[in-house]
Amino acid sequence: MRATTSTFADTMRAPLLNLLLITGVAGASLVQACISLAQAQTAAPAPQTAAISPDAIKQREQELEAARARQKNAEEAQAKLKAEITSLGQDRTQLNQQLIDTAANVRSVETKIDETEARLRALNGREQAMRASLDSRRADIVEVLAALQRAGRRTPPALLVRPEDALQSLRTAMLLGAVVPELRGRAEKIASELGELVALRKNIATERDQLASDRDKVRNDQTRLTALVDERQRQQAEREKDLNAENSRAIMLSKQVGDLQGLITKMEQDLQSAAKAAEKAAEAARQAEAKAAAAASSSAKSGPGVFKDRSRTTPAIVFASAKGLLPLPVNGNKIRDFGGSDGVGGVQKGISLATKPGSQVTTPCDGWVVYSGPFRSYGQLLILNAGGGYHVLIAGMERISVNIGQFVLTGEPVATMGSTSQVASILATNASQPVLYVEFRKDGTPIDPGPWWAANEGEKVRG
Repeated sequence: MRATTSTFADTMRAPLLNLLLITGVAGASLVQACISLAQAQTAAPAPQTAAISPDAIKQREQELEAARARQKNAEEAQAKLKAEITSLGQDRTQLNQQLIDTAANVRSVETKIDETEARLRALNGREQAMRASLDSRRADIVEVLAALQRAGRRTPPALLVRPEDALQSLRTAMLLGAVVPELRGRAEKIASELGELVALRKNIATERDQLASDRDKVRNDQTRLTALVDERQRQQAEREKDLNAENSRAIMLSKQVGDLQGLITKMEQDLQSAAKAAEKAAEAARQAEAKAAAAASSSAKSGPGVFKDRSRTTPAIVFASAKGLLPLPVNGNKIRDFGGSDGVGGVQKGISLATKPGSQVTTPCDGWVVYSGPFRSYGQLLILNAGGGYHVLIAGMERISVNIGQFVLTGEPVATMGSTSQVASILATNASQPVLYVEFRKDGTPIDPGPWWAANEGEKVRG
């Protein structure tokens, strides 16, 4: 067969030859089939001035109609979503429920997508290995199938380019008694490998369909989540008339301090909304501790169920009693742990989680926002006052969707990751990968957050 400069032709010719040989195509039939394929693949592209065929025009019209239908469906979905959110009105409880449930759905589907992609990588690797194995044994396959064709009562079909067809042809020849005893073992081995390849291709197709479905679902959920977050922040802005001025002043104050503790102190002393948040946190902690003492048992005994009241305006549980109950704030893999090396000669004061671009970030605990905005090498930084002298710091997001003074619930969406790391300078990590940094503090001192995470989170963060 003559050489060709077409990469596609080079890539496809060997597998096609294998399948042609497997199905018993010999002599002139094989040569003619290969020549026809090469001519089709290396043919010069049609001149741009050539007339467009009626079939091509019809196909374009169908594509345009499909695009219009998709646009119409999207507009109808947006109108329905807007009506649903409008119906919530000022009902904070329902809005919180919708926010937390939708954010949980997004993170759950994100996890499913990661798992499906991992399975697909493994399946594709197996398929390539099987094809390479068949290709390396081409001579043996040619010999077996040539003998089958000589001894067979009928000639296999002239051109079969799918492994499913090749397998059926081989099985048919064996059932017809065309396999002499000394060739049966070799033929059965080939049939077994082809059968495995066929099953593998079906698994790959199923996984790809599931991946496409999950990606559509997460896009829809993200659209819904964006609309819900916008409504939450609109209502917050109505309650806090000086919100923009407060945020601008917070960023100005953040430039006057050099470390995180200085930032926390500055916010809670000098910024009205942050000061109010700190005061509420302190009062809520005192009340919760009094209730826990009166009950003579920690409220943590109730387990995760304590977080189900979406109407609460103070923490559901004393932070110190929430050990083993808090969810990690993002899906990803832990790459640095508390107390380990930070990569620049220091000690890690929190944990670092490598995430995928655009991942949803949710709050790990109830608390009041005392800072929301950029801060030095931390990129976008969110600080929550969880009460009882505890603060939770989350850094490295691309966008934060909550404001200073706002009370947020465990699992509520508060930010999204970007496409690259926003905290690479303090983590000495690969700037091409998004990284979320999480730090717990007690009375200004970083503490190990490990005891607070829910037991089922593990190294692989779940939604």
